[in-house]
Amino acid sequence: MILAWIASLLLLCSSLITHIERLSTLRMIEVNTIEVAQKQFIAAEKAVQECAQHITALSILQSNPCFIKPAGNQRWLISSKEKPGIEIGVLVDEKTGSVTRINWRQVFE
Repeated sequence: MILAWIASLLLLCSSLITHIERLSTLRMIEVNTIEVAQKQFIAAEKAVQECAQHITALSILQSNPCFIKPAGNQRWLISSKEKPGIEIGVLVDEKTGSVTRINWRQVFE
């Protein structure tokens, strides 16, 4: 009787250790995924910001890292080519050439 109780405790402890190992592995995967997603989001934001700064002279950019669509009345929609997709709305002042960000959103497929 006592041997069965000790065996069940040992099996329970080994099962607990297995679950803890699985949870720690999942946590490491979660942390790595969050880091990669943050890096991609920052890269997409930088690409969109670069396009917004040079919207009046896009020929200055060696490679165009974003899609640009007119929205009318000196408004433009700039979307990143990178994932996750970010789309911003900008307003270009004709007189001064200054660019004002109106809004932004994350683009989902």
